[in-house]
Formats: sequence, structure tokens, C-alpha cells
Amino acid sequence: MPLIKGIPVAPGLVLGPAHVVRARPDVVPIWTIPRAALEAEVARLGNAVREAGRRLERQREVIAALASEEEAGILAVHRMILEDPGALTEVERRIREDRVNAETAVQHLIDDLCAKLGKLEGANVRRYAADVSEPWRVVLDVLLQRDQEELGAGEDPVVLAAAELTPQVVTCLPRERILAIVTEAGGRFSHGAVLARAFGLPCVVGLTNLLARLEQGMPVLVDGDAGTLQPRPDPAAITEFEERLRQREAREKVLRSVASLPAVTPDGHRLEVMVNLESTRDLETFDIGHCDGTGLLRTEFLYMERNTFPSEEEQYRLYRRMIDGMQGKPLTIRTLDIGGDKQLPYFHAPAEENPQLGWRGLRVTLEWQDLLRVQLRALLRASAHGPLRLLLPMVSSIDEITAVHTIFEGLRAQLLDQGYEIAEDVPVGTMIEVPSTLWILEEILEEVDFVSVGSNDLTQYLLAVDRDNSFVAKHYDPQHPAVLRALASVARAANAAGKPCAVCGEVAGDIAMALVLLGMGYDSVSVAPFFLSGLRFAVRETPFEECRRLAQRAVACRSAAVVRELLSEARSRLHEGLATGETGSA
Repeated sequence: MPLIKGIPVAPGLVLGPAHVVRARPDVVPIWTIPRAALEAEVARLGNAVREAGRRLERQREVIAALASEEEAGILAVHRMILEDPGALTEVERRIREDRVNAETAVQHLIDDLCAKLGKLEGANVRRYAADVSEPWRVVLDVLLQRDQEELGAGEDPVVLAAAELTPQVVTCLPRERILAIVTEAGGRFSHGAVLARAFGLPCVVGLTNLLARLEQGMPVLVDGDAGTLQPRPDPAAITEFEERLRQREAREKVLRSVASLPAVTPDGHRLEVMVNLESTRDLETFDIGHCDGTGLLRTEFLYMERNTFPSEEEQYRLYRRMIDGMQGKPLTIRTLDIGGDKQLPYFHAPAEENPQLGWRGLRVTLEWQDLLRVQLRALLRASAHGPLRLLLPMVSSIDEITAVHTIFEGLRAQLLDQGYEIAEDVPVGTMIEVPSTLWILEEILEEVDFVSVGSNDLTQYLLAVDRDNSFVAKHYDPQHPAVLRALASVARAANAAGKPCAVCGEVAGDIAMALVLLGMGYDSVSVAPFFLSGLRFAVRETPFEECRRLAQRAVACRSAAVVRELLSEARSRLHEGLATGETGSA
């Protein structure tokens, strides 16, 4: 089958079986059924129809008991609709002739019913169209639920294929079960992309008509470096893949061998290379000796893994485990940052026209202060066990910082009165990700102990591009001159105020951009575990004066294309040194 070209999101080479997953609640996945499996798919449809009938009967009995048989009558009608042999025959025919999965065939039936009956005149007739299609929606729910259950019950690692790259797709299976992720839509810097890189999962998006080209279990070759997918690779392609994989592993072995050395330039300038974490499980995926601490622990994912809000005691134990796992290195914990596409299943936020500009981060927790108070109490208690820093998300004004300080100091006094041990110094910093903070940065620096630039959100707000919107994803560019100049201005202000400054967004994961950030005056960067060894190598190989000149040239560029060319030259120099094994500090 022909090579499919997409957009590279996370690097890596993988060969494995494809499995189509449901990307969003409103998306029905489509894939091709092998001819030998068509009758099994028809049987799967039949099982789902029978299960849907049982569900409808149970619902009818409940309604009849609580209300009346008359009220329950509609569900009896729904069961009769499922027993209509004509509709079932039509769905079976589509599976066999079009070789599509049962979900797709059922969705076609629903669409046809609504299209035909919805055109008829009269409100009663249109309501009848909804009644006729409703029982088949139950069948669809059964099919989708069983598909996810079967996937979760398996053991073999798979390449996840979906319509869109979302956090739900990235986290639908344990990390060890996912080889790579490929999708039809999604941005390189979306929240799903951030997670894929954080988990070290090769990932490609923008693969046109992907799901219709796949069969469940079909072998696929994913190239996260080039942004391609090869369905059913031939022996020659597999041989080439194995050779490239061997070369890649050799390079990574060299990087790992020197990854524990400090990130200090040949002329003595240090850059702290920190790690971004999502949960305690991440501590098992890399060597703690390869980082200088945690620059960002995203606590929202600790909440997303549960079905209810964690108590103070549960959070305290969790944060203490993270502190213990860092083995004395600093842990920077960002307070709860939900909103946008990071929703909790048990916290029903209001629907918003533009959630990226809406109720997010600190805006939520300052309004629902119980959430913030419980988390801060747990964090303050955990601070007694190791170096801990707090980071405030989505700050847009001094008033928000002042409000948190008031709550923070009140809780500190309360806990001390209750006999808890708390660290004397718990630094509090703020994220720089809302453009308003760029213009009041001097005042902010008077109120906080450090700042950390969230380059992902800062980029989307500066450029007015929703990074989770595939229609405008091509306009999202962290190498835009406006973004680089904003980054440089933050470093200048922080340096002048004598306050530490960091970048914890995805831009820092690029070895050339990390050198630019060092040259701008940043003290540290925080990246996904996969990028730690490469960044430390890059810093050790580059004199600080070269970093400073690179930063000056990058900030002076008039277009992102020129910036990319400049960074490509710096990257090539580092790659050449790595390829020849000439690592000056090794």
C-alpha cells in the first residue's frame, strides 16, 4: 500500500498492529474489515442488537414500575423496531459489500433514516424519525463500548489510530500498551501532542483518510521523525526500517552514556534541564540522574485519572511520593489547571463558545476556592519532605496573585496551628502564558519568587490560534518572531529583577531552541523525559557566547522561515558531532 504523508508530532520509529479507537464522543470510527472476518463482524452486529434489546427491556421495566405501562410503551416500540428484519438486513449488507465495521454500517442506517423521514412534513412525522433511529443509537453505543472493552482487555501493544489527537486517545490505554499514535486530524502543539511527547510515544497527525485505509490488526510502520505511515510494509521497507532503528538506538545509547553530566557550556554557563511530569508513573520512565529536577508537574492529570475529587489526604500522599521519587531534587507543582480540553468527568463545567479564552486554570480554582484550598493544604504538608515549589496557571493580573498569597498564608498559619510540619520556604511562581502578563511583568516579579513561561499557551494567545483546532493548526508557530521577542523580553525582565526564569513549554524540547533560550538569559528549561539527554548534550557542546549570538540573530529575524533556517544550521552542527561520536565532554 502507498506511503501516507502526515505531520510529525513526536519522534520515533515503530512497527506494529493498528487499532482504531474512538477519538471523540461524536465520532464513529471507520475501518476496513478483512474478507475472512466479514461473517465475524456480522455476528458482532447481531450480538450488539440482542444486547441493545435487553437494555431497552430493562429500561421499559424500570419506567413501568416507576411511572406506568403507558409511559414505558415507547421502549416496547423501540424493541419492535430492532426486530424489523429489513433494517438488520440492510446493515448486514453494507458490512459485507462495503467491508466496513459494524459501527459505520449502523451509523449509515441512522443517517439514512433521519434524512428520509426528516424531510417529511409535520412535527409528529419528524418526531417519528427520531423514534425510529433511537434504538439503533443504542446498538451503536453497545458496539462502541464493547470495542473499547475488548481493546482494554487485551495485552498486546498496538498502534492507536483515531480521527483526532486528544488527551483521551493518548490515555485510553496503559503507556506500555501503546506503540505509537496516528490520527487524521490534530495540531503539532495540541494538548494531545504534548502528552504524546511527554509519554515518549511516536506520533503522526494529518494522515488524510487514514481510518478508511486501515484494517484492525493491520501491520503499519510509523515514522514519527518524517511524519509518515506505511500500511502493510513490504520486506524491503521493513529491512530499511530495522537499519534506521539500529542507527537511532546507537545514537541514543551515546546520549544516555553522557546524560548524567551537568548541562554546562564549555565556558562555564549552566542551564538547568528539568523534566515535565504528569503522574507518579512517569518516574519509572527515565533516569532521575538525567535531570536537575521537575520544572512542571501537571496536577490536572492526577485528577483526570479518578472518578471523584481526591481528598487532602490522598493528594498529600501522592505529592509526597513524587517528592520522594525526585530523590532530593526540586519538584515544581502547578496547581489545578482544568478547562479547555482538560475536563474532569465528575466536574461539569458550563459549555463555552471559546473555552481556550474561558473558564480555565486559576480562574476556576479562585472561584471554587475549596478546590484550591484542599490542594494547597496537601502541598504545604508535603513540603516538609523535600524541596517543593508552587506554580500558578493562567494568571492574567496582579489581583489573582495577591488573592492566592492571601489564601496561601492563611492556610500556612492554620496548618502550623494544627501541629503540621511545613517547610520554611515554599517558593511561589507564576506561569507567563497570557499576553497581559508581558506588560505588567515588572510588577508581577515583585510579587513572586520565579516565573515560568508556558510557551504553548503564550504562542496560541499571541498569534490568536487555538492550538487544538486542526483548521488553524498550520498558523500555530512557536518560532514566529513575535513569540521569540516575547520570550526575550521575559528573560530580560527576570534577569533585571534577579528572579529565576524558565520555559516549560514544548518549544524548549528542541535542542537548537534550548540554546537560544540559554542565550536569552533563561536559567532553566523543562521538557518531556525523552528530550533530557539531547538537551544536556547540546549545552555541553556549545559555548555560551555562541548561544548568545544565536539568540540575538533569532530575535532579529523578520520571519519564522528565517528562524527555522537559522535553527536548522545549529541543529545540523550538533547532529554531526553526535554522529561522529565527538562529544567533547564524554
